[in-house]
Parts: sequence; structure tokens; C-alpha cells
Amino acid sequence: MADTGPIVVRAAAEEDWPGIWPIIAEVARAGETFAMDATPDEATARADWMTPPPGRVTVACDPDGTILGTANMYANRPAQGSHVASGSIMVDARARERGVGRALVRDLIAWATRSGYAGIQFNAVVDTNVAAVRLYESEGFTTLGTAPGAFVHPTEGPVGLRIMWRQIHGG
Repeated sequence: MADTGPIVVRAAAEEDWPGIWPIIAEVARAGETFAMDATPDEATARADWMTPPPGRVTVACDPDGTILGTANMYANRPAQGSHVASGSIMVDARARERGVGRALVRDLIAWATRSGYAGIQFNAVVDTNVAAVRLYESEGFTTLGTAPGAFVHPTEGPVGLRIMWRQIHGG
């Protein structure tokens, strides 16, 4: 994918699914960053990814509308944990290192802030996903702890899963 200009992040619509699905399938096939079936069923993936309100699903696009990445965001837990946000971010491999992930993370932070969440918790950031760890740290996240060997990487074997946190309100 050629770099054609600034990244536009917007709410995803149902008609965006054909552009979102290949990204999810690609990330699943790689097996390096998300704990998920390597060949997910499309209907199940859609139901899992397309978070209903009050959550949110976004896409990051080129100005021409080409979907480069996607994120979903939601309360990390129900009831007593509903004051903390969480989310997942996926970027098309051909669009990496173009600021797509950063645009999606910043949009997630802005959404969580507007929505009144106390903080954002990522529950399972794979240690070997160095680009994501660096990105999150540069946007104010810290690692609270790492579960050693909690993720089985396809080439590295068992690696750690980080819990990463960014304070927003209170605390």
C-alpha cells in the first residue's frame, strides 16, 4: 500500500466489514499477537469484533477510503469493572509503520476520556509484539505485570503476556 496522505479514523459501519475481515483473518493466520483461532469463522469473528454500543468499532482509512486498520473498544469488565475501558487494535500488514496504529490508539484514548472511563487496560499484549508495546508506552501506558509463558508464539514458543494500563480520570 502506498502512503497516500493522512490517516482518517472514523466509526465503522456495517458496510465496512468486507474491509475489516481480511485484516482480522491476516492477524489470526499469523498467530503472533492475538490469542485466537488461526482460521476463524467469519460470522464468529464478525460477532466478536463488531462491538455494539456503548462500545465502539472504528476503522483507520486512507483519504480515499481504503481501510488500513481497525479497533474495537468497550468496558473491560461488567459491573464493578465497567469504569475501565479496554480494546483491541489490528493494522493491515501492508500499512504498518505509517501511523495507523497510533491514530487508532489515540482515538481509543479520546473515546475513553469522553466516555468518562477511569483508565484503559489492555489485558493481553504479547511481549514479542515490540512495536505495540513501544507504541502503547509512548502514548502513556505502563506495564503492570507480565504473565510469563502465557502466550504460545508460533516461532518463539511460550512468551509473556503484559497487562498494560493508562490512567485517565481519578486514581
